[in-house]
Amino acid sequence: MKRKLLISLFFASTVFLVAAQTTSPAPKPNLSVTADLTSIQQPLTKIFLSYYNTSTKFRFNDSVDLRNTKTATFQLNLSEPILAQLRVVPDRSADTSKKARQASARDFLSVYLEAGKIVVIAKDSLSASVVTGSKSHESYTALKTKAAVYDPSFTALYAKYSDARKAKVSTELIEKSIDSLDKIVKEKVYLSFIKAPATKNSPVAIYALTQYAGYAINPVTAEPAFKQLGALPRNLPSGKIFEERIALAKKLEVGQYAIPFSQADTAGKIFSLASLKGKVVLVDFWASWCGPCRAENPNVVSAFHKYKDKGFTVLGVSLDQPGAKERWMKAIHDDGLTWNHVSDLKYWDNEVSKAYGIQAIPQNYLLDAEGKIIGKNLRGEALQTFLKNLFETSSGTN
Repeated sequence: MKRKLLISLFFASTVFLVAAQTTSPAPKPNLSVTADLTSIQQPLTKIFLSYYNTSTKFRFNDSVDLRNTKTATFQLNLSEPILAQLRVVPDRSADTSKKARQASARDFLSVYLEAGKIVVIAKDSLSASVVTGSKSHESYTALKTKAAVYDPSFTALYAKYSDARKAKVSTELIEKSIDSLDKIVKEKVYLSFIKAPATKNSPVAIYALTQYAGYAINPVTAEPAFKQLGALPRNLPSGKIFEERIALAKKLEVGQYAIPFSQADTAGKIFSLASLKGKVVLVDFWASWCGPCRAENPNVVSAFHKYKDKGFTVLGVSLDQPGAKERWMKAIHDDGLTWNHVSDLKYWDNEVSKAYGIQAIPQNYLLDAEGKIIGKNLRGEALQTFLKNLFETSSGTN
């Protein structure tokens, strides 16, 4: 099931951001963002503006104190239009209802920034704001409105999936329904935006392309879509980065040899993928902090014990954070992950994950005994079925 149970680099970077440090002088601002929050009744302490530019690896996070005002202005410099988040922090000491405090704590707005003067006027909440001064935001809002039509259907399917998991019954048909609906949205909403003459040259077309392609790019579908873009988005820094991701994805297609790597294991000793040659290996990208990864671990454990005597093993590559080695090792112990593990504890900057273009976890690659990729992103019943066909059918057992 491609759409669910993923923790993405974008999400992790935009929710828990730290200001990037630089030794060079800050460029002259080419954008001002003014937020008028006077209609929000709940007392506020701060408003944050944040974004992560994957092209330049630049993290922006700034805040304005709102204890004596309900208006905030941010000045910044953009290298290209980009999706950002505005988020307000309520005054928890204020004498307001618990419900009001909770609503305010979840109050945020995604806004597509571009050079110029952007004004955000809240209508009782930040999330209900009216945004002016950004044509890119207008395109983004129209695109999200079309995608939102399918939200109720996804919600209903996810509820069925959750109920099936709790009842410990097969989720295969539900997962196929989710994937089918996801494909419809990608083609009817995002691919249509990329192809349409009125929007194919919009900077937002790159955002539409990333939604269409997903985190694990299939170059067979992603490359033709990229070529549908207008010259402007193709030549943006993010457009160039996406083109590079397509090139990398081609190197990681089924049938290609896996990119070799070595990294420190839990004992600090260098462990290489090459040392597992002769075994069928699941290279599993995960982290102790990743809920979907931890939820998938029992399935991987089951597969490991079922087929380890037939030449199957797992190599875990963790995207755990700096200073979190004990948490990483505890998760290995708690989840019973009795196979080899490596990590450089660099979070999303993990060298192996970057070499493989990992944008979300969990993700995995299944390699044959020669190190050739024979499967990708096999989770849940898909992993069990693939391994059963691989080991039991080939051995002539039922």
